[in-house]
Amino acid sequence: MKIVIAGGAGYIGRALVGSLVGDGHEVVVLSRRPETVREIPARVAPWDAAFAEVDGAGAVLNVAGVPIGGPLWTRRRKEAILASRVDTTHKLVEAIKVARRPPEVFVSASGIDFAGDSGDSLVDETTPFGSTFLARVCSAWEAASVEAPVRNVQVRTALVVGPDAQAIKLMALPFRLFAGGPLGSGKQWFPWIDLDDLVRVYRAAIDDTSLSGPLNAVSPGLVRQREAAKVIGSVLHRPAVLPTPAIALRLLLGEQADLLLHGQRAVTVKLDNGLFRVPDLRVSLARAL
Repeated sequence: MKIVIAGGAGYIGRALVGSLVGDGHEVVVLSRRPETVREIPARVAPWDAAFAEVDGAGAVLNVAGVPIGGPLWTRRRKEAILASRVDTTHKLVEAIKVARRPPEVFVSASGIDFAGDSGDSLVDETTPFGSTFLARVCSAWEAASVEAPVRNVQVRTALVVGPDAQAIKLMALPFRLFAGGPLGSGKQWFPWIDLDDLVRVYRAAIDDTSLSGPLNAVSPGLVRQREAAKVIGSVLHRPAVLPTPAIALRLLLGEQADLLLHGQRAVTVKLDNGLFRVPDLRVSLARAL
């Protein structure tokens, strides 16, 4: 099957490309700067070729988007976070609409942050969108993807734990410096998913015709943030006792502190638990770190 992936040169995208190519699929990665893409086992095409590449493809995936970590959330940065997701989705949907041979499925990324700061309430695929910035991003992102006139799936991804994951490296840094510990109260839930399990979720979204709409890509091994901090400390053989007060994170990061202080007690009611073969955060972090 020919599979077109927007964002295939990113962290999740590269893992997907490797899995799909390894199973014999023809993969085309769409990139705004194809000349800069290196060491990827797929054909790389410019976005200008999106309409031609989508026509005749069996599946189209969108995992494109500027990172939500990194630079502070200024007004311009927030606009870039939203546009990089919604605009690419709109373009792919338009390509699907005009294709003479449209794909069978359109799979778009989304985020487990769709529910906002949901406290101890159980969050599944039927939970309504929250009111935070990231929840609004997810709402607009998914609204764009459902316009595709084919089976469409939105993968609401939790924090991805895997080798070389930038977010995990940053999370581990205070522990390496003997300054790690709970963030804020530490009571917030810590939704996560192992990289290999996430690839399996995307593969299921492509192959299982019974799946449509949102899917919560989150490990069943859910823990609270303070428990996650203990696991990180244990894996790195470092203490995990120095808390970082919420007010300090707010002063330092502003609204971006939501990434650290908000959590979702997220589960899936649509995915088979057999897809999640790494439900132990300690095992996943040990491989990642």
